[in-house]
Amino acid sequence: MDNSAPVALAPLTAGPAPASRRESAKFALRPFFCPLEPAIHPSVDAMESRCVGWLDRVRLHRDERQRARLVGTNSAEFYCRFAPSGDEASLEVAAHWVYWGFAFDDARCGRGELSADPSEFLTMAGLMQRALEAPWDPVCENDRFVTALQDIGRDFHRCATPVQVRRFTDAHRTWLFGVAWQLANRAHGRMPSLGEYTAMRLGSAGGPPTLAMLEIANGEEVPAAEMDSLVVRGLTEMAILVASWDNDLQSYAKEADEANTDQNLVNVLKAAHDWDTEQAVDEAYVLRDQVMSHFLQLRECRTRRPASRALHRYLEGLGHAIRGNIDWALGAPRYDDIDGIPAQSGPRHPLVGCTDQPTTHRAGPLPIPAIAWWWGLA
Repeated sequence: MDNSAPVALAPLTAGPAPASRRESAKFALRPFFCPLEPAIHPSVDAMESRCVGWLDRVRLHRDERQRARLVGTNSAEFYCRFAPSGDEASLEVAAHWVYWGFAFDDARCGRGELSADPSEFLTMAGLMQRALEAPWDPVCENDRFVTALQDIGRDFHRCATPVQVRRFTDAHRTWLFGVAWQLANRAHGRMPSLGEYTAMRLGSAGGPPTLAMLEIANGEEVPAAEMDSLVVRGLTEMAILVASWDNDLQSYAKEADEANTDQNLVNVLKAAHDWDTEQAVDEAYVLRDQVMSHFLQLRECRTRRPASRALHRYLEGLGHAIRGNIDWALGAPRYDDIDGIPAQSGPRHPLVGCTDQPTTHRAGPLPIPAIAWWWGLA
């Protein structure tokens, strides 16, 4: 499946797509295979109110429209679904980072000032990463993203263990590297192959730092021998990939309306095989459900073996993350209105929930080099 080479394209975000492409971009989302129960922290409303107060204090937004877009990410709800029984204070700090991440993505990654300049992005990202690693040092006091990130970093040092903080900062670096990889493709008008896109998406979607906060929010440190095992690493990557591919499908209709032909699982499959949107979406669901099925089987096998309470909670949290990401997207303006602000007339692209039935029962490892090793885990 992944024998296709990367495709050289016109600039990935330049100008509207041809009419034939715009017409073929319409499709109806289907329920996502996820036989896991929904859950959310009971204090979500109070935490959201306090998080909005934090946003107003750190001033990630420049005007009221940006503020509305940022509040409309529903980031407190997002992470309250990931850690429904988490420690409230720690969970709130994790939600702060999610708000920060969405604001940073909009301003400097997705379509912001550095979105097509990987060299400038890397210079900025290096300083940003160091600011997180040493949140007490004044790295760049006139950059609102630096000062807000350092505020979060200091809070993590207060509520998390040194090991948890290190895991989060390492995961944060992985994410920034993945974003730089994606921006480099965009700068060169290059659509990656499915294998390259899969490897890149494991970092660029923000999954590593988001899931690294699970044990912080839960207030329990997973022992290194468990967290660094191949099985737990594989399960973590599976959860990241399923959620990121779900986001690709959820956001594709909106991106098509914006004539955005950037890197997305659907666009990658279309470019590799010269498929129309419907064919690419069909295959995207099949690929996604194969990974989801394997995640469920492997997680069940791992939870039957002796493990720490912290690991059991972490593995449970991976499931909450997949299901929570789907449920959060149902009400997140980010996947509907172009500006991330709820449309007065209701959603333009209604999203769908979950089903207990997979799209496919196709078994066996996916022929994608970056992830084929997952099927050798036991």
